[in-house]
Amino acid sequence: MLLYLFDILAREYSAFNVFRYITFRGICGVLTSLSICFVLGPVMIRKLSHHQIGQTIRQDGPPTHFEKVGTPTMGGALILVSVLLSTLLWADLTNRFIWVILFTCLSFGVIGWIDDYRKLVDKNPKGIGARNKFMWQSIVGLCAATFLYLTHQSPLEISLIVPLFKDVSIYLGFGFILLTYLVIVGSSNAVNLTDGLDGLAIMPTVLVAGGLGIFAYVTGNSVFAPYLAIPYIPGAGEVLVFCAALVGAGLGFLWFNTYPAQVFMGDIGALALGASLGVVAVVVRQEIAFFIMGGIFVIETVSVILQVVSFKLVGKRVFKMAPLHHHFELKGWPEPRVSVRFWIMSLILVLIGLATLKIR
Repeated sequence: MLLYLFDILAREYSAFNVFRYITFRGICGVLTSLSICFVLGPVMIRKLSHHQIGQTIRQDGPPTHFEKVGTPTMGGALILVSVLLSTLLWADLTNRFIWVILFTCLSFGVIGWIDDYRKLVDKNPKGIGARNKFMWQSIVGLCAATFLYLTHQSPLEISLIVPLFKDVSIYLGFGFILLTYLVIVGSSNAVNLTDGLDGLAIMPTVLVAGGLGIFAYVTGNSVFAPYLAIPYIPGAGEVLVFCAALVGAGLGFLWFNTYPAQVFMGDIGALALGASLGVVAVVVRQEIAFFIMGGIFVIETVSVILQVVSFKLVGKRVFKMAPLHHHFELKGWPEPRVSVRFWIMSLILVLIGLATLKIR
């Protein structure tokens, strides 16, 4: 939105040319979304508290969590508002990638909002139900995947890029739609499973978004992409602005979500953030690197799968409780220790993912 205005001003005043640089607009995106969170955060928390939209705790959960009952939730709306406004202000709105990412983010946010509303306001413990939630996630995921497939401009845009190798890519054809669907829906649910402790999910989300932002910038740069032996995708660099807005909004939310949390993000935030990371990873053709960088989300999801499969097959649990972060809590780790150590692991994994840019 502002890019159009600054393009006009730059014709008369050369100083406004700085806004044509994606990196500068990315910095503006971070600061804008961060500022929006700082301004709107206290207001939203008061509103949620006033309407008694508070967290409920599962009875078989860790005993330390019962003191969290009533903590305002659905705070993920703060993240979505911040990301949306910041992206609309600083991104190039003629870019197709920006619109498919915003569509996916907001659609998954609506699904999460309905689920949260039914749980917290209508007092329906099932929300919209697992089957309905998965159905709507699938519809949105397939719509995004189909759009990206139909608008691709080169075979590389629908090929699986294998890190560590210069010239290894697998043309997917229609299989691109299936892969994209799996990445978006899987990532959305993985982040949702991770969102169980104060600040636990948001910081890895920020780190992964930052890493994907770097991938977006170099993928959309006609000089850096060939130098790094990664596919050059025109327009992908603009995704950096969205990633930057997500980083700023995530840090702003963490201000209120750090232990002891004043607000929780709820499904409205977790589902939307996970889906956003997934579609960004697809756009920049780095699904495998995303799998590495988002390793915390992967581990949390796998822990739940192992727990369920083990209990159904042999009647025994692999962990004291799943997802994995609850296992460490029941082993006696204080909640902040679990969160910070998971953050450290996430940072290491993001750095490993970024290292694949040079190790070819």
